[in-house]
Amino acid sequence: MEGLDLKQMTAMVKVIAEEKNLPEDAVIDVIETAIAAAWRKEQGEKDMNVRCQINMKNGQAKVFVDKEVIEDGLAYNPATEIPKTEAWKKNRKVELGDIVSEEYEVKTFGRVASMTAKQVIQQRLRDAERDAVLSAFEDKVGTIQVGVIARVEPKVVRIDLGKASGIMPRSEQIDGEYYTVGDRIKVLVSKIDRDERGAQLILSRASDEFIRQLFIQEVPEIENGTVEIMAIAREAGRRTKIAVRGTVPGVDPVGTFVGGRGVRVQAVTNEIGEKEKIDVVNWSDNTSEFIREALSPAEIIKVEITGEKSQKTNLPVAKVYVSQDQQSIAIGRQGQNVRLASKLTGFDLDVTLAEAPKKKKKGNVEDDLLSAIEDSSEDE
Repeated sequence: MEGLDLKQMTAMVKVIAEEKNLPEDAVIDVIETAIAAAWRKEQGEKDMNVRCQINMKNGQAKVFVDKEVIEDGLAYNPATEIPKTEAWKKNRKVELGDIVSEEYEVKTFGRVASMTAKQVIQQRLRDAERDAVLSAFEDKVGTIQVGVIARVEPKVVRIDLGKASGIMPRSEQIDGEYYTVGDRIKVLVSKIDRDERGAQLILSRASDEFIRQLFIQEVPEIENGTVEIMAIAREAGRRTKIAVRGTVPGVDPVGTFVGGRGVRVQAVTNEIGEKEKIDVVNWSDNTSEFIREALSPAEIIKVEITGEKSQKTNLPVAKVYVSQDQQSIAIGRQGQNVRLASKLTGFDLDVTLAEAPKKKKKGNVEDDLLSAIEDSSEDE
């Protein structure tokens, strides 16, 4: 095979597998894909569904062109389809919709096809190696890792994690945060995104889970179960609300998370940036009480669960009554406080002004004198 020694390649499968830390089956699959691509380029057509099988014992290869069986008389693509009558000449058992294969023996390739095969092998081996490395990160999804910023692009930041690299899309970046090549940075391994182009490690600093994991690092009481994080609502770069509760009587969950002189919550703030404020509130089984806590620092007069659902958000509605001087605090700048409280509690919160208490009607002089005499008599 000109420029492409198939026997030598099959003999090298084990060596390549060990060098790239890949299974032998994965290496064989790469070589078969490359041969199929080279055969299609030189002897086939662009649309053909070509696959290859290698005999590892003798180093010989065959390619198969798969075609779908269609009705006679229809216009068809000969590269991918075959009329039923023609298919019956090879196999009388085939039915409409079945796949039949035409077999060809691989003998020689020209220079161009050989170069195509080599390029495919190099690319596929790189992809397979990257996929293998990313698969090793499966158990690290949901954890915080420290990486080095390798490249900053308009839509993504590329981060080197040592054995693997990942991307942090704009949607996963903290709003207003600047990234510089060479800086060390903490990121959450959010997920491994797989598609036809391969696997990609997706990293995040803007997710709620990033805040959770940062607090887990700073608050050892979470690990031993003394306190728990019940809910998080976040607008990255602006504000975060986190609802916590204690599982042991006498433990102050908010104080535990804040830490002495605020050192614990400050450590988290140092990581995400001083611009993002963190509110730690008490979680409660009592819905009305939890809504009051979630809307802090506003003082709430009354919470009324209406039993209705919001047409806009499809969340259950709760009316929150506040005094006039507390209304702006409850709503927050650009509606941020009530929006985060709504996300934290799972209720659509309707902040309403409470009615001012009615003033007592002034009586006439005679009534006032009689009241004063009665009060005096009672005192005596």
